[in-house]
Amino acid sequence: MRIMATKKNLYDNFSKTLIDEVHKWGAMKQLGVSLRCMLDFGSVSVSSERNLILAAQFLHRELPIRIARRAIELESLPYGLSEKPAVLKVRDWYLDSFRDLRSFPEIKNMNHERDFTEMIKLIKVRHNNVVPAMALGVQQLKKGLDPKLDYEDLDEIQQFLDRFYLSRIGIRMLIGQHVAVHDPNQQPNCIGYIHAKMSPTQVAKDASEDARAVCLREYGSAPEVNIYGDSGFTFPYVPTHLHMMVFELVKNSLRAVQERFMESDKPVPPICIIVADGEEDVTIKVSDEGGGIARSGLPRIFTYLYSTANDPVYERLDVGSADVVTMAGYGYGLPISRLYARYFGGDLQIISMEGYGTDAYLHLSRLGDSQEPLP
Repeated sequence: MRIMATKKNLYDNFSKTLIDEVHKWGAMKQLGVSLRCMLDFGSVSVSSERNLILAAQFLHRELPIRIARRAIELESLPYGLSEKPAVLKVRDWYLDSFRDLRSFPEIKNMNHERDFTEMIKLIKVRHNNVVPAMALGVQQLKKGLDPKLDYEDLDEIQQFLDRFYLSRIGIRMLIGQHVAVHDPNQQPNCIGYIHAKMSPTQVAKDASEDARAVCLREYGSAPEVNIYGDSGFTFPYVPTHLHMMVFELVKNSLRAVQERFMESDKPVPPICIIVADGEEDVTIKVSDEGGGIARSGLPRIFTYLYSTANDPVYERLDVGSADVVTMAGYGYGLPISRLYARYFGGDLQIISMEGYGTDAYLHLSRLGDSQEPLP
């Protein structure tokens, strides 16, 4: 793994022609897509070769723009973050993917479309470990910073990471959606990644059970989780996105309650999940009695640079390893979850009562018309 990098290194590893093209494409306008658009377009794409070709042509133009923008930004990060070995690894992944996309010929028929789909599937795998690799880069940066530095002074890095991870969610959604519509074994009402009749209460139940399994493994016991809401209510959304967000919120609540009541003789209060069906939003509230968060600590819960983790596992692993997928200990769950919510027009809010507990409000836009936020 390289330890240092300069602009000269960049030209050594990638041709100047490619770097010039990256900057050219990075200046082009991105085109956002809405959930409703993905749903409507994908609903006929399985049986329509024309739609599959059109979708591939769109991605053939759109993905290089989005990837180029991130590659450019990775070159000029403050505090020397661009020169950290893990960040250099991520930058190389983006440049490799840009080159693969730009090397692919114009898509004119289904043979081209099938080959293109296989290529972008490999690109998605290449980028599997971007989040842990960037987390490692931030850890490498923090080691060299003044420990007295106020994290508010690092707001530029915080904003970059928000843009970077939001863009990554969009890239992976576009690739994953296109690849998934080819699957002949899709479940009923599923159109690629999107479930046209997703039950939020069922997803919340599945995510809660997974979170309780983690808690049981960690502590030997786990608080109960009670879910309230209309089990028959459905709306179009991406189940994997919702599962990840609810899992993170419930996991945090379980840990807080478990640790607060571990030595107590009092009965352990359950986690409460309420699913509310509004005209504009579906809102999921996760409530616990885990003692809450001090008001002074609330501004930090959505930052990437603050963590209580000791001896991060990534410091002992090659960031290229396909097995590095966990984010435990890096405190990235809440900020990443908020980005997933915002990707389709929703949001995540945390309200805490120190000494009692925390309420998390996950808002999901049910209209499906909001365009992707394009950083």
